Amino acid sequence: MWRAYRAATAVVQHPDAADDRFADDAEYTVEYFGDSPALADALLHEVTHGAKRATATLALEFAEDGEPMPRIGSHWIACHGSGAPAAVLRTTELRLAAFDDVDAAFAYDEGEDDRTLESWRCEHERYWRRTRAAAGHDWSPEETRLPGREIVLERFAVVWPPELAD
Repeated sequence: MWRAYRAATAVVQHPDAADDRFADDAEYTVEYFGDSPALADALLHEVTHGAKRATATLALEFAEDGEPMPRIGSHWIACHGSGAPAAVLRTTELRLAAFDDVDAAFAYDEGEDDRTLESWRCEHERYWRRTRAAAGHDWSPEETRLPGREIVLERFAVVWPPELAD
């Protein structure tokens, strides 16, 4: 999927692309939404057939996973719960926020549930309490006020395949 996207667009290659170790590397990650195959498929469906154009991640998860924070203009391949690639997304906006500072516009763009801020807060608190507990940690919305514990609010565009692109 990445090679097809790169061949059809003017995406910039990694500066070391002449080096075979970086031949396929521009700047992308391979990810799925959620914490289960079923949730990944449901959220991906909202991207490919709905209005989901944003996602929220705890900043500390990037550090724990040894992953860099996303950057504006970076790409990621969103996968089905099975791991099969489905779409190439490109980050268009990023900001850090505390849980209580997430606004209604972001909740709406995340495209989940009834798209209200109240629903966003309820479902995300439940999700992060569950996933952090599964990792052996407690979590509360208040901790997102601490440096390095904010929420990464990311908006994106679907850029590939052409029939799904924004």
